[in-house]
Amino acid sequence: MDTYSEDEEIGSTESIVLHGSETGKLEDEWQMVQKKGNQFVVNDQPFYVNGFNTYWLMVFAADNSTRGKVTEVFKQAKSVGMTVCRTWAFNDGQWRALQKSPSEYDEDVFKALDFVISEARKYKIRLILSLANNWEAYGGKAQYVNWGRAAGLNLTSDDEFFSHPTLKSYYKAHVKTVLNRVNTFTNITYKEDPTIFAWELMNEPRCNMDSSGDTLQNWIEEMAVYVKSIDPKHLVEIGLEGFYGPSTPQRFQFNPNTYAQLVGTDFIRNHQALGVDFASVHIYADSWVSQAIADTHLPFIKSWMEAHIEDAEKYLGMPVIFAEFGVSAKDPGYNATFRDTVINTVYQVILNSIKKGGSGAGSLLWQVFPDGTDYMDDGYAVVLSKSPSTSSIVSLQSTRLTLFNNLCSMRCHWGCRKKKVLEEILYHDEL
Repeated sequence: MDTYSEDEEIGSTESIVLHGSETGKLEDEWQMVQKKGNQFVVNDQPFYVNGFNTYWLMVFAADNSTRGKVTEVFKQAKSVGMTVCRTWAFNDGQWRALQKSPSEYDEDVFKALDFVISEARKYKIRLILSLANNWEAYGGKAQYVNWGRAAGLNLTSDDEFFSHPTLKSYYKAHVKTVLNRVNTFTNITYKEDPTIFAWELMNEPRCNMDSSGDTLQNWIEEMAVYVKSIDPKHLVEIGLEGFYGPSTPQRFQFNPNTYAQLVGTDFIRNHQALGVDFASVHIYADSWVSQAIADTHLPFIKSWMEAHIEDAEKYLGMPVIFAEFGVSAKDPGYNATFRDTVINTVYQVILNSIKKGGSGAGSLLWQVFPDGTDYMDDGYAVVLSKSPSTSSIVSLQSTRLTLFNNLCSMRCHWGCRKKKVLEEILYHDEL
């Protein structure tokens, strides 16, 4: 089949499926995402995720001159079928801070977060909202420690964020404030809003102070249950990078380097904590394996993903989302073709898992930017309007996942011809 006719077929199939879902249950009511075994479901239908990260949405929405960029990101992501965005619901003590000091908020910035959520809802994009940062950007655990010191606490390490009762109480107060927030645009309380896919405890938590993993484990157990006590309706995930720790030395071989087992995280043990609904894993071969683009990156990505999908199935019984992955244009040897290959590799592993009914539930590209935001680019930005080859890879993945998601309700309606097209798209490994 030549490419042109296959694309035509894909287009017609997509319109059949999307039309079917739009006129069906999805339009009746915007439902919460839930978990059923190792799958996400909405309305009892599978919900496999093709999504993205844009961390700065709240800060951009806080300024009228940049607010339009928020709408633009959602518009562009929707045009390639992306359905989930991960973004920050924190900015602690910095420029345009949401939380200026413990429990003291800037209402204008909170309204900006309200806007982000209401705008996502308009474009039928769900949000994973992260509640704090391990790193110093946007405040992070270091800012909590600074607040503690300003209040007279004797703190020697930023990692005391995870153990000091006062700092834990600051974090809990922030969680409570965000979850109970009533959106000024929609009048819906955050904890009742199905636009929110999940809460993330923290972006990439690490606790180098305690490589046994106990300190971080205790914090995860306490905070996951705390979030659920306020909001039992939404899913919760930790925000981990996915490194294997001391409880599973037999998995160390899959870590990107020996340092990874010493940062106080422990993929399997951490995700066994009560209140944690699904696993998160990040993929950065260019940070962890070698900065220079190398052939070794692709087999690492594949084995890293497959190991975590297997663990999520066998030991955790939950879905896993690869919540950050990308390639930096600043890497020595970078070219756009390699980036497309990496994205394709990630997508293919997800598809292989889905075909087998596995735990691979989706991925979130780091990161999607609209035009004219180059000054925010950390090297990983994908501007869809300027990257037609990447856009078509993303779009094809979205089409495939939409078909999977609609398979249940539509299985009985597929005629022979449609069935053939469906199999062509789902099981054709070449793009």
